[in-house]
Amino acid sequence: MNKILFITNLLMGCVLSRFAISKLTGWEISIQAFIEMAKPLGLDPTFFRVSTGIIIAAVVIAYLTTAIFSLLRNNTVIKSKVQFTKWATFSNLFGLLTMTGALIAEFSLRVHPKWLLVYIACTIIIFSVLNIIILNVQSITIINKQKSTVCN
Repeated sequence: MNKILFITNLLMGCVLSRFAISKLTGWEISIQAFIEMAKPLGLDPTFFRVSTGIIIAAVVIAYLTTAIFSLLRNNTVIKSKVQFTKWATFSNLFGLLTMTGALIAEFSLRVHPKWLLVYIACTIIIFSVLNIIILNVQSITIINKQKSTVCN
């Protein structure tokens, strides 16, 4: 299970890092996309692009730290498995909600949705849901082990 958490969080963090970089550094394709998407909202396209880039960068950091912590989970560095589970659940929920927002923006703000972006967002949502399920199963297992040691 830790391998799945590591691989999926690392993959999602790496994929999304490209989108954070393009938004924060002002790649032309990103500038044009946000000019199109900001118009219906009446927002400044630069503000919209940079704030979106900051949010995605935060998701990238959350995914990558979860990947690193999942490697260290059996090590003594991570003393509390419950704290790791809470952080990993938060980071995957943060990514899931961010990609849900990206899908809403893609379909409601663009004239023609970019299907590759839709597929990437859907894949990240699926992996995040899978990770949250895995983390909940592990959390229940930890709680049951704690209860059984207290009862004995």
